[in-house]
Amino acid sequence: MSGTSAVSSPPPPPPPVREDAPGRAPASPAAYSLPLHTLRILGSCALSLLLWFSAGRAVRAALMWAGTELAHGDHRQVRLVVTTLVFTLIVLTELVVCVGMLHAARGALREIRARRAEGEADETLSGALNRAALLFAAIYVAWGFHREDAREFVSLDAMKRIDQDLQGALAGAEGEAGTILVGLDVRVSAAVAVAAYLLRTLFGWWHANGRVRGSGLLTAFFELGFALYGANALFAFAAERSDWLEDRAAVAALKGLLADLAEALPWWKEFWEAVAQVWPLLMEALVEPLTWLAVAALVYGAFVGDTRAVVRGTGLEAAAGRVERTHPLTRSALTGATAGVRDRWVPPVHAFRLVTRGGAALLGLFCLCHVALRVGADYADRGVRALVGSDFPFFWALFGGPVDFVRELVVGVLTVCLLAAAFDIAATRSRASGRALTG
Repeated sequence: MSGTSAVSSPPPPPPPVREDAPGRAPASPAAYSLPLHTLRILGSCALSLLLWFSAGRAVRAALMWAGTELAHGDHRQVRLVVTTLVFTLIVLTELVVCVGMLHAARGALREIRARRAEGEADETLSGALNRAALLFAAIYVAWGFHREDAREFVSLDAMKRIDQDLQGALAGAEGEAGTILVGLDVRVSAAVAVAAYLLRTLFGWWHANGRVRGSGLLTAFFELGFALYGANALFAFAAERSDWLEDRAAVAALKGLLADLAEALPWWKEFWEAVAQVWPLLMEALVEPLTWLAVAALVYGAFVGDTRAVVRGTGLEAAAGRVERTHPLTRSALTGATAGVRDRWVPPVHAFRLVTRGGAALLGLFCLCHVALRVGADYADRGVRALVGSDFPFFWALFGGPVDFVRELVVGVLTVCLLAAAFDIAATRSRASGRALTG
């Protein structure tokens, strides 16, 4: 041995561990990283999102054009039945595109990579569609999101028939403008609505029991059909029987009650006027973002449609347990009576609980970014039109469509990335705290 003593070298540092390494929970991201995480998701899957959005707009435009062409001619009632069916397909296209875009962003999420590391298999697009279809249909109808589609559909029909309707008006004939979705006879609308309800019940039972592949999407289709044809029947009945309804004792009593309240409470009118001003802002700033986050969470595996999951951990959970122990007829009656409230409020309330697991900062920043996208897009649209300008007659009537498409493309793609990022941060922070964000 040599006289010099051997000096032991320090052990080498361990290799860095990736946040998505197998067997290790992903690092808990900060809530304030939501904008950067949104852009990171956009950079990872921008092409697929652009393709999904563009394909959806192409199909939507083709269906709208076909629907307005089919609405006029002989056998008017049959044509209107088909037209409403085409409009139902337009709404269903919104579902497929929304779920497809969210599904395309799965690979960029930390939560999904963590599930893959645990051995969980990726869900197919058809599986996500089958699960999210019913909730999407309920949300879309309950909150009236289909009204914008209906306005665009009717506007396109009016624009295409402006010459015919003008000539008919000059000749004293009654025009068909604006009636393609409300011109059905009451009996025809009611009959088709009943048939759609029966088919919805059948496919819903098959979906609940896993009998037929794609039964969830078909159930959503007939759910939308039942809602649209049923609303048409109610609208037509109210229009035909308006005088009869006005003479009913219940209607008169309700009007009298409201008049008495207005006289007894001086602030009653001002209160409801203030609510009418604040409610749309609250919808756009809080309820609508959380509602779409509920759809995103369902696509990614959090079962936001379960009422028991919403009230879990609160004082209402005991009351829900007592309802579950009641007679089946009582449960059915309560379920039917609260269906509208449940479809409206359970998804956004559950989404609120999910995102608050990531902290109040995440909730506030998510809603702020959701509103800022739309406000920024509106200002950008105005800026582009002001900068370009034109003295050419009807310039923006010709070239406004492409500008609108670009604006909707940017807002739609960034919104999907924002929803995915918000869910991912909430799920990752929940996983880091030892809780799974799945129902």
